[in-house]
Amino acid sequence: MSHRILVFYGSYRSNRMGIRLAQFVVEGLRGRGDEVELIDAKAVGLPMLDRMYKEYPKGQAPAALEKLAGQIREADGFVFVAGEYNWGIQPGLKNLTDHFLEEWFWRPAAIASYSAGRFAGARAALAWHGALSEMGMVVISSAIAVGPIAQALSADGKPIGEGGNALAHAFPRFADDLGWWIEAAKAQRERKKPPY
Repeated sequence: MSHRILVFYGSYRSNRMGIRLAQFVVEGLRGRGDEVELIDAKAVGLPMLDRMYKEYPKGQAPAALEKLAGQIREADGFVFVAGEYNWGIQPGLKNLTDHFLEEWFWRPAAIASYSAGRFAGARAALAWHGALSEMGMVVISSAIAVGPIAQALSADGKPIGEGGNALAHAFPRFADDLGWWIEAAKAQRERKKPPY
């Protein structure tokens, strides 16, 4: 069964290493037959949050916001490729997610973290877990973490070295877990209308 999955990536830096992990996740999920789209916060280019999507009168939200709201509503699940900045969340990705709320509800999310160092974005992943839960998503228990990212993925997102081998080994369980929760959430939404 094919799933509609959005992969979110949020670095605005000029030398973006995390795009390697985003490419790896996108290609890995597509290779399993899923319909996957990369949502690059830098390419979407939303302004710093002033008004959430829901705060605009119907039909008056900026075009980029309207398009992304539709993509989020139509998705079955999400993957957040989370870089770690100073023990925390990337501001570009957090800004993008904060423009929405109800659009995220009742769908699962997975976290793929990374960093230039050996902690592999673990602290950012922990912070994202709480934030995504607060936004109405079920965060799956499986996660992948890559670090140092330059030693685990090539420039085109292919696994290299010992870290790349570990990532390739961990990915199927990560994808299976996300797929299971997507199917469970979809079945429950069809069986019973969400409570709010």
